[in-house]
Amino acid sequence: MSGLDRAELAQQGAIRADGLRAAGVELVALTFVDNSGITRVKAVPVDRLWSAAAWGVGASTSFDFFLATDDIVDGTHSRGPVGDLRLHPDLDALVPLAAQPGWAWAPVWRYDQEGARHPQDARALAAAATARLATLGYNARTAFEIEWVITAADAPDDPRSATAGPAYGYARLSSQARYLRTLVSTLTAQGVAVEQIHPEYAAGQFEVSVAAGDPVRAADVAVLTRETIRTVSEQHGLRASFTPKFAPDGVGNGGHVHLSLWDGDRNLCAGGDRRFGLTETAEAFGAGILSRLPALLAIGAPSVVSYLRLEPHHWAGVYRVWGLENREAPLRLVQGPAGQRERAANFEVKCFDLTANPYLVVAALIFAGLAGVESRASLPEPADVDPGTLPSAERLPTGLAEAVAAFEADAALTSAFGPELATTLMDIRRGELDRLGALPPDELCAVMRYLH
Repeated sequence: MSGLDRAELAQQGAIRADGLRAAGVELVALTFVDNSGITRVKAVPVDRLWSAAAWGVGASTSFDFFLATDDIVDGTHSRGPVGDLRLHPDLDALVPLAAQPGWAWAPVWRYDQEGARHPQDARALAAAATARLATLGYNARTAFEIEWVITAADAPDDPRSATAGPAYGYARLSSQARYLRTLVSTLTAQGVAVEQIHPEYAAGQFEVSVAAGDPVRAADVAVLTRETIRTVSEQHGLRASFTPKFAPDGVGNGGHVHLSLWDGDRNLCAGGDRRFGLTETAEAFGAGILSRLPALLAIGAPSVVSYLRLEPHHWAGVYRVWGLENREAPLRLVQGPAGQRERAANFEVKCFDLTANPYLVVAALIFAGLAGVESRASLPEPADVDPGTLPSAERLPTGLAEAVAAFEADAALTSAFGPELATTLMDIRRGELDRLGALPPDELCAVMRYLH
């Protein structure tokens, strides 16, 4: 029997549609992120929002087996062309799109035709992880950093076509000041709280940071922010790339995740009696993440091209260490300035990138952290130097196959993800290895450059 209150959903959909019409909205884009990190979409006229809310919009189960290249692979739980899912918009997350007049956007929940949650719904998994935290009396605040490279639309393979000047330099900001201003005002109009934006190290590279929030909301914001960047870039004669490696000899785009653990209004990453002010619970949570980083890479660095970015001495975090404000550590404790640490202290995971599904990322980090809390794990000695100079530092996986093996060996993560999703994710990773794993780096970068 369906757990959906279809009459209530239809009524709420009709109410939201009235508001959208008044704002000039005619169409609503409904998105989910697939197992390869691609945002897939169906759209409905605003007059049909009530129906989409109550009854969903059809979508094939085969989307679970798409690669980023749109190849469809086989898998243990694949039904091929058979079967249908229903996409139900989350009405509480509806946003009119400032960069696309006449359009609104909403992330979806995926259900089967009987009204049961689809076991491969990544957004539902993120919600389940958040709920599990809540049952233990905790909540998490999460945010994604979005890095991207812009090129001139008529020179898509050359980031220097869009900006020039020193890394992090004002000259780069000045050259794209109108573009960046439009981007921030557009994000703000869509309810995204931008905290900072700046040119990054590589030519044509920028980064935007947003305020932390509930993990599901943080993943929603990551999707909305990236698609807004893509749209605003096109409107300014630019092309945006979020790939972890634009060119083999260049600097990569990261998808760093910031995560703090809270007990009500108390930040457990500050004010404690452990190192650097961590509480015992926060240290155990961080230790759960650190110990599982090899397995977590199969979720947070899920593409063959991800491992071109994971190089020593590139601030990507490739050794299994942690440290206070250590930008070469994959798990960095960010304290914040004195006087703000009760609010600002958090863990940053630096080894992830934007080929990842953000809903799977927040779920995986929460489940890993909770496994640490449940086992009362503790962090090892922190690294206060570049770990690449330490002979004893353990290297994280250098390729996707190694990360897949680590994930499959991790009982805490595979159990939390459930057998169908855990198996399918690794089927997808092997499918990408089969199709792209033998490509030389320049060809791999070219194939993946604009897919995410």
